[in-house]
Amino acid sequence: WALLNILTLSLSFMLVFTAFQTTGMLEESVLEAAQNDTGQDFTGAGYKSLSIIYLVFAVFNWISPMIVALLGAKVSMIASALIYNAFCASFLRPALWSLYLGSVLLGIAAAVIWTAQGAFLTANSSSETMGRNSGLFWAIFQTSLLWGNLYVTLSFSGKPEISSDDRWKLFLILTIVGCCGSAFMLLFRSRTAQSDDDDIDASVNADLATLDRPSASSIVVNTLRQSVQLLRDTPMQLLISTFIYSGLELTFMSGVYGTMLHHTRQFGDSVSSLIGQSGIAIAAGEILAGFLFSILGTFTNKFGRDPVVLLGYLVHTCTFYLAFVNLPMDSPIRDTSGRIYFLQANPAAALVGAFLLGFGDACYNTQLISVLGCVYPSQSAPAFALFKFFQSAAASIAFFYSTYLLMQWQLLLLVVFGCFGTISFFACEQRFRNTASIGYSVID
Repeated sequence: WALLNILTLSLSFMLVFTAFQTTGMLEESVLEAAQNDTGQDFTGAGYKSLSIIYLVFAVFNWISPMIVALLGAKVSMIASALIYNAFCASFLRPALWSLYLGSVLLGIAAAVIWTAQGAFLTANSSSETMGRNSGLFWAIFQTSLLWGNLYVTLSFSGKPEISSDDRWKLFLILTIVGCCGSAFMLLFRSRTAQSDDDDIDASVNADLATLDRPSASSIVVNTLRQSVQLLRDTPMQLLISTFIYSGLELTFMSGVYGTMLHHTRQFGDSVSSLIGQSGIAIAAGEILAGFLFSILGTFTNKFGRDPVVLLGYLVHTCTFYLAFVNLPMDSPIRDTSGRIYFLQANPAAALVGAFLLGFGDACYNTQLISVLGCVYPSQSAPAFALFKFFQSAAASIAFFYSTYLLMQWQLLLLVVFGCFGTISFFACEQRFRNTASIGYSVID
């Protein structure tokens, strides 16, 4: 049942995040259009909403392993997915209270669902299949970027702004799709205990018979203790800068890049369609890389994950250069006809940059998921919670400064943190290749 669980997990996340990732990429543009709707008094800001989501996400990653331990991975993912669906539904008629309250609740749900996902993926993988399964999950999951943006491209072609009618149709469809993803999570198959001597992973143990479970209070104390102990572990310390970079580039890819395109007036009335096309290009990069690294899982187990991360850094560097020469420097924060290095903003270059953004993002995330699952198989919930803590904290900060910083300063931060993150990942990989007798060391 392990592979079937991985496929069901991937499909359900694909549907839930088809709704959310499309919402996230369009949020700033949709809310700007809502401000212009006649008769609406709305002052919500997409960047602020996303910043709140990732800030709460970061904080609750310290608590999410306890929630997952008490409820079980399956129940935790279903409950969190329903909150994702409610957030998307709130855009049917935007209101200030629902935007920001929904952002807080979604941050909590994000911490829980990703902690549960990491634990569930690890529980259904071995050290030999972890690379394959993480790549397979990432490839299927990231098709979520494809479907919503395909709809946006076809529906909003030639429209400079998203009307209230278009918004209502879009978010009704996205909400229905997200609910289907929640329903698929009911198909998860629970693992059963193998023997009394097996190590108990608190993140998935809630699905076992209650007589075999430790008390709720001991689960909470033990999970918190594990999280604190992991922060003292050398591999985790080495990976922190990589986690931070993954959060910064996530912000640029999922929120800032599409907004920059929307603000660049040289793209004309087709800009809403271009945002959808850029989302499709990002999805294509994510999917290609995910399937590629799934196929090459055996190769990375043998030769290391660091070549893949290096490839991701080089690809992202090319992306940042394309953005620097093709888009106005003030495009992250306002509509602009500002000077660019190309004579004219080039849609093709913008789409190539989007594809490279997705490909590089998959390089980092698939390898981070893989290395955490292999190094911390019996501490998967706190390990993935710490990963998401640093990633989401960085994303929250990045969404905040994206409101104020011109593009060149945002790109400089990405290049610098990307360099440190890549080098620290190399150090982590090298440490285990030098100390393990065969393959990778595993910390229980």
